[in-house]
Amino acid sequence: MLTAETIWLGIGFLGQSLFFSRWLLQWAASERQAESHIPVSFWYMSLIGSVIVLAYAIHKIDPVFIAGQGIGTMVYVRNLILLHRAKKRVPSG
Repeated sequence: MLTAETIWLGIGFLGQSLFFSRWLLQWAASERQAESHIPVSFWYMSLIGSVIVLAYAIHKIDPVFIAGQGIGTMVYVRNLILLHRAKKRVPSG
């Protein structure tokens, strides 16, 4: 039977796996373009993975992890805001 701690451990690993996978995505995108490239999906994966890991850190009451993931989450949100603003400024046509 699954305990609450086992479920939280699974949540923590899910978040960490998603957070790590963003680097694989970035690597593949850069290889495809033969230059360094960070796709928008990298920032979404960063945000989602960070929020999941942050939830786990809050559950574990780990202030070091909470601070790191909390600040990172704000950076990922800000990058997505900047990307969406830049996209709106580019005239379509």
